[in-house]
Amino acid sequence: MPKTKLLLLEDDTNLSETVCEFLESKGYEITPIYDGEAAETLIYEHHFDLFLLDVNVPLLNGFELLKNVRKEGNTTPAIFLTSLNAIEDLEQGYESGCDDYLRKPFALKELLFRIETILKREFFHTTNPKIQIDERIAYDSMSNQLFINQTAVQLQNKEAKLLKLFLQKKNEIISHEMLMTHLWEYDEQGSDETLRTYIKNLRKIMGKDRIVSIKKLGYKFTLA
Repeated sequence: MPKTKLLLLEDDTNLSETVCEFLESKGYEITPIYDGEAAETLIYEHHFDLFLLDVNVPLLNGFELLKNVRKEGNTTPAIFLTSLNAIEDLEQGYESGCDDYLRKPFALKELLFRIETILKREFFHTTNPKIQIDERIAYDSMSNQLFINQTAVQLQNKEAKLLKLFLQKKNEIISHEMLMTHLWEYDEQGSDETLRTYIKNLRKIMGKDRIVSIKKLGYKFTLA
């Protein structure tokens, strides 16, 4: 099963190394980066499950970085790790789109707890449980139910799981490996052909242009 991928933006190399070693020992895959511009490039080029962001870093500070990412529709959860402790800094952090704010110095176990708590959530930065896909189609994230013209639509179990993943990671490229791992348990036998069938069935409901095939990379569910 693929590891959960975290991006760590921290220009203190000693702290970065300590955090990476600790989280890697807990089974996470960590990508350390040391300036905001490089972090922004990585975020646009790769998928991460959570961002850990220092604020006072070179070239582009953490607040501005996350604002830019949110403007592009990326809802990946983010935790600020910072020595800034004024209430104005806390307010600015949440206004820029973070999910949590951890003041330095912090205990590694507390960081782990915060990461695990956030990753248990299924949808991020949605103020309304109803996700409007277009004027006819909506998804209720509380009941995990799809509606067309306010009438519930029955999906197969795997199709429902696939749709939920697409909506959790809307406008992101989801790798073939992630799709296969998400849909089939370790004791089940999945196949490329079956995956394509589920995607074809969802396209019939959503419209074929809603689920975009990205050659050699995976699929992307487009949602404005």
